[in-house]
Amino acid sequence: MVKPWVVKDVIELTKATYILKFSKNGMTFKPGQHLVAGLLNSTDAREYSIYSGIHDDDLEILIREVDNGRVSKKLHNLKRGDILEVNGPYGFFMYNTQPPAFRKFLFIASGTGIAPFHSFVRSYPKADYNIIHGIRTIEEAYGKDDYQQGSYFSCTSKDDKGDFNGRLTEYLKHAELERDRMVYLCGNSNMILDAIDILKEKGFNDSHIFTEVYF
Repeated sequence: MVKPWVVKDVIELTKATYILKFSKNGMTFKPGQHLVAGLLNSTDAREYSIYSGIHDDDLEILIREVDNGRVSKKLHNLKRGDILEVNGPYGFFMYNTQPPAFRKFLFIASGTGIAPFHSFVRSYPKADYNIIHGIRTIEEAYGKDDYQQGSYFSCTSKDDKGDFNGRLTEYLKHAELERDRMVYLCGNSNMILDAIDILKEKGFNDSHIFTEVYF
């Protein structure tokens, strides 16, 4: 008999963003993979990157409720004990990133695009990584306390409370970056395209750049 996917908690991060925690049911996955989640017996479902680590007891996905979003609004209203429809895991972003001691990573994310990198760090807390996170306000610095001290850098475009006041791509233009790092980008397509152009101008090799586009 297939075990149900049971909601354990809905953790509010901001007015619109939340973590949906639910039973793991023995699922194995790799950081960077995503699930397709929706209400039980509903035809509406959406893809969400896994936010939790491979060793965590439960599964977590990071969700931003969108205007007119049929799935994100319904999932936001779930209660502990409710049942989900879950399929996956799917995808190959970061599929071969289990870190040997010599490998260094640069993670570049916008908004909830931080989710796969949070999963990676929860899975491999001793990895050598830096995260650059483009957000509107500092309240969107999801899970910032989960990262190694000095490894997380926020770029806030709508307030001056981040590490850099302005867009992520503006910061990248002037940042001193180690070109020997494997670079992973996740989030808004415009950010990713602009960031790739900047990275190439700085001498990063195409073969060291990997992307996952959210929208």
